[in-house]
Amino acid sequence: MMRIGKAGIGFMLLSGVALGALQGTARAQSAAPPDTDGVLQEIVVTAQKRAENLQDVPVAITALTAETLEKTGVRDVQDLPALTPGLQIKTSDASANPKVFIRGVGLNDFNANAAGAVGIYADGVFVASPLAQLGQFFDLERVEVLKGPQGTLYGRNTTGGAINITSRQPTFDTTSDGSLEYGRFNSVKAEAGVGGAIVPGKLAVRLAGVYERDDGDTYNRYYNDYVNAVNRWGGRASLLFTPSDDLSVTVQFHGGQNRGDSRYFQSRPLIPQDPSVAGPDGLCAAGAYASGLCTDALGYADTDNNPYAGAYNVKGQDKVDTWGASVNVRWDLGKATLYSITGFDSAERNDLEDTDASPNNLLTSTYKATQHDVSQELRVEAPLGDRLRAVAGAYFLHDYLNTASQYDILRDLRPLFITDDNPTGFSLENNVATVGYPYTQISDSYAVFGQVDYQLTDMVTLTGGLRYSQDDKDFRYRSTVEQVVDVLNYAASKSFDSVSGRASIQVKPTDDVMLYASYNRGYKSGGFFGGYTRDPADLAPYADETLDAYEVGAKTELWNKRLRLNAAGFYYDYSNLQVFQIVTRDGIPTQTFNNAANARLYGVDADVTLVPLKGLEISLGGEYLNSEYQNYVSEGETLTGNRLPSAPRWTLSGLVSYDQPLDGAGGKDAGTLNASVNVSYRSLVYFDSHNLTRLSQSGYWLTDARLGWTAPNGTISLGLWVRNLFDQTYIMDINNLDSFGLDSISMGSPRRFGGYLSWHF
Repeated sequence: MMRIGKAGIGFMLLSGVALGALQGTARAQSAAPPDTDGVLQEIVVTAQKRAENLQDVPVAITALTAETLEKTGVRDVQDLPALTPGLQIKTSDASANPKVFIRGVGLNDFNANAAGAVGIYADGVFVASPLAQLGQFFDLERVEVLKGPQGTLYGRNTTGGAINITSRQPTFDTTSDGSLEYGRFNSVKAEAGVGGAIVPGKLAVRLAGVYERDDGDTYNRYYNDYVNAVNRWGGRASLLFTPSDDLSVTVQFHGGQNRGDSRYFQSRPLIPQDPSVAGPDGLCAAGAYASGLCTDALGYADTDNNPYAGAYNVKGQDKVDTWGASVNVRWDLGKATLYSITGFDSAERNDLEDTDASPNNLLTSTYKATQHDVSQELRVEAPLGDRLRAVAGAYFLHDYLNTASQYDILRDLRPLFITDDNPTGFSLENNVATVGYPYTQISDSYAVFGQVDYQLTDMVTLTGGLRYSQDDKDFRYRSTVEQVVDVLNYAASKSFDSVSGRASIQVKPTDDVMLYASYNRGYKSGGFFGGYTRDPADLAPYADETLDAYEVGAKTELWNKRLRLNAAGFYYDYSNLQVFQIVTRDGIPTQTFNNAANARLYGVDADVTLVPLKGLEISLGGEYLNSEYQNYVSEGETLTGNRLPSAPRWTLSGLVSYDQPLDGAGGKDAGTLNASVNVSYRSLVYFDSHNLTRLSQSGYWLTDARLGWTAPNGTISLGLWVRNLFDQTYIMDINNLDSFGLDSISMGSPRRFGGYLSWHF
C-alpha cells in the first residue's frame, strides 16, 4: 500500500495555499483555462441542441470543459457536485443507481425501474437504465449540467434537469490523450484515447478506454482484509463518416464491466440495552451508538467508532456488465438540418450485499436485473426567415426490464423454528424467510416536441415550446417466499400522457450582458413501484409528477472579458411529486412509493469567474435553496412543512488555478508550474422525508488540490494530487432499518493522495 508521510502532505498543502495566497486566490468553477491574453475563453455548449456561447443561452448551466475536469481530477459522475452548486449525487450502490438531485428535485428510489427526475445523456443518447448511468465517464470533451425542467428540445422529458456528457469525437487529425494515476489504497486509474483518419476527409476513428482499481478503504475485522474495493473498466470505439460536406454519420460502440465490491456500510445500532442510553423515541440516543449499550436486532454492537472499519461476514460483489451502440446522423438539407440519434443500451447486474453491516445474518440483499433500451430521436432545425428559427422533433424509447431480487431476513434465527415439517426453519409470520420480488416491466415512450425562437428586435428574442408525451407501461410482479411460494401476483398496464412546454424572453442590451425570464413545465411519467411488498395496494400505479418552474437570470462578461458573472433566481411549484421512503410494517423495513401532494421550492444561484492576471483564474459558485412539502401525509404521519431530501439550504464551490511559466538556463522555456485548489460546501441535508436528525448530515467542507508541471510543448504533465485534503468524515447516504435495530450508513471516501502523469498529443 502506498504511503506518503505527513511532510509530503504538508508540502502539497503549503504549495497550493502559498501560490493561492501570493496571488490573492479564491475558487473557479465552470470556465476553461485563461488564454494567452489573460482573459476568459468562450465556452461553447449544446444545451439548446446547437453550438452556442454559454453566455447566450437563457438557461442556468454549469459547463465543465475537458481542461476543468482534468485540473480538478474529476473521476466519475459522482464527483460533479463539488463543481456544481445545487447538484447532489448519492448512491448506496457501488456501481449503479446514482440518485441525482438538482435544486432539490430528484428521487431517492434505488430500484431498477425507478425513473429519475434528472436525465443523463451520453453523446446525445438518453441513458434510461440506472444500471448503465455510471459507465461512460471517460475521455470526455465536456460536461453540461442544465438546471430546471427540460423537454421541448430533448428526447426525454425531465422535471429536475439534465446532465449532458460529451466524449471526445473522432477527428481527421491524429491525436492521443491519456492519464495515469497511482495513490493511496493502491489505487490505479489508467485512461487513454487515440484517433485519427482512416480515409482522409472521409472516415475517422477514435478508440478510448479506462481501467480503475483499488484495494478498498474500509477494514473488515471479520476476514482481516479491506473492502469497498474498486475494479472496473470501460471502452468506446467511435467512427466518423463524412461522405459529403453536408452529411456526417458517427457510429459508436461502448461497453464496460464492474467486478468490484458491493457497497459496505457502517452499522449504527439503535436498540438500547440500558435505559440510560435511550432517547425520547425509544431508540439509542446520539453519542451512545459506540458505547456497547446499543445493539442491532441480533445483538451486534460496533464499538470501535471507526467509520472506515466493520465486521462483515458476507463477501459481496457488485457485478455489472454494460454494452451499447449509437448512430448519430447530421444531414444539412440546405433550408433545414435533419438530426437522427439512434441508441441501444444493455445492462445486467448481480449484486450481493451485506446490508446489515455485521458479522451476523440479519439481512443480506441480492439485486439482480437485466435491462435493454432502444431509442430513436428525429429532429429538424430550420430558419424560417431572418428572425425566426424552429426546431421540431419526435422521440421513441422502448425499455425492457426483468428483475429477480431478494432479501434473506434473520437467517441466524432459523434454528429456533426447525421441525420435522419445517427442516429449513423459515417462519414468515416471524419474518424469518428469504423473500423475493421478481418482476418484468415493459415501457414504450413516445413524444413530439418543438420550439420556436423569434427575434422580435435586435435586442429581444421570444421563445415558445410545446411537448406531448405518452408512456405505456406493462407490469408483471410476483412476491415470493423461499423462492418457490408466491404470496402475491400482480399484473397491470397503464398509459400516462401529458402536455408540457416553455416560454421565455431574452434581452441583450449589449454584447456582454444578457437578461432572461422563463417559464417551464416539466413532466415525469407515472408508473409502478418496483420494490418488495406483500400488499397489492402498494403496486397500484402512481400518478405523473409535474413541475412549474419560473426563473429570471442574467449572464454578463465585464472588465474586458476578465470577469464573468451569471446569476438566476427561481421558484418551483411542484405537484404530485413522487416520493420513495422506507417505513416499518409488520416489524420489517418496507419500501413505499407514492405521490406526496405538492411542494414549493425557491432560491438563487450564482457563478463568478475572474481572471485578475495572466495565468490566474478564480471561480466561485453558490446556491441558496428553500424547499418545503405542502399537504403531505405518509403512513398516517403528517410531513407538511418538512424539507425535501437531498436539498441543502446552501451549496458552495470554489476553484483557484494558477499557471506560472518557468525559465530555465539561458532563459529557455522550462515548462509551466500548475497549481489548483478546489473547495466545496454542503449545509445540513436530510436523507429522507421525515427530517430526522439521525438521518441527516450536518454541513461540511471538502478540499482537493493538485500541484504539477507541464512540459514546454504542453504535451506532458505530471504532479501530485490529494482529495479530501483535511480527511473530512461525511455521510453520503443512510438506509433507515430501525425495525431491524440499525441504520446502514454509506460513508464518503477518506483522504486519498498520489501522483499523476497525463499527455495530449
